[in-house]
Amino acid sequence: MVRVGWKLLLGTGLVLISVAVFGLHILLFHDAHWLEKYLVFYLGFLPVEVIVVTLILDRLIEMRERQERMEKMNMVIGLFFSEIGTSLLRMMVIEDRSASELRNCLQITGQCKPDDFNRIRQTMKGHEFRAEFDAGELTAIKELLSSKRPTLVRLLENPVLLEHEVFTNLLRAVFHLAEELDYRGPLDQLPDSDIAHLSRDTSRAYELLALQWLDYIQYLEGHYPYLFSLALRTNPFDEKASPVVAE
Repeated sequence: MVRVGWKLLLGTGLVLISVAVFGLHILLFHDAHWLEKYLVFYLGFLPVEVIVVTLILDRLIEMRERQERMEKMNMVIGLFFSEIGTSLLRMMVIEDRSASELRNCLQITGQCKPDDFNRIRQTMKGHEFRAEFDAGELTAIKELLSSKRPTLVRLLENPVLLEHEVFTNLLRAVFHLAEELDYRGPLDQLPDSDIAHLSRDTSRAYELLALQWLDYIQYLEGHYPYLFSLALRTNPFDEKASPVVAE
């Protein structure tokens, strides 16, 4: 109600200003006929002005705002991979017994084009992300996620991510895995059936994590070459990757 009242007052004030200006024109120039022609002309042009303002300018503003939201969103995604995602993905890839196919297609270089990324994405979607973990490997993942739990909570609370369904699903899968692991005591005392259950939860997060990593890498390639370079040198799918820049 307060917002509507404010708009009503503003609109009324603007109309009164227009009436005052038109009245001043008549008083000064005594030319009501010209004013009548001008008003008819302006009313005829008003629909065109509405089209320009609402359809074109509003669209440009909306595109700019969306671009800014995407920029903030990718900053958050970058934080996730820096803090958790890359290390977690590296742990998962090691236990994927069929990861050789992924390793081959994800040897990304600085010359990758959009079509190359699309081919890689199709290969990844056809891959069966199924990794088998033992108690020791799950314990290492548990320790990583426990140490980064505050970061995960802050990411889930970030309203910027509401528009990014894919990344939100990834966070839910990772957070669910963290909860599953936290609810248990020593993992080496669990039965094989429960280890298999935890492996399935981990594999679900693994698939979402790998696909999101590729999307993020493609974004960096097109916007931040220096971050792209570091991401390639820490590629979790590349066994020979090193952050050290070789000559």
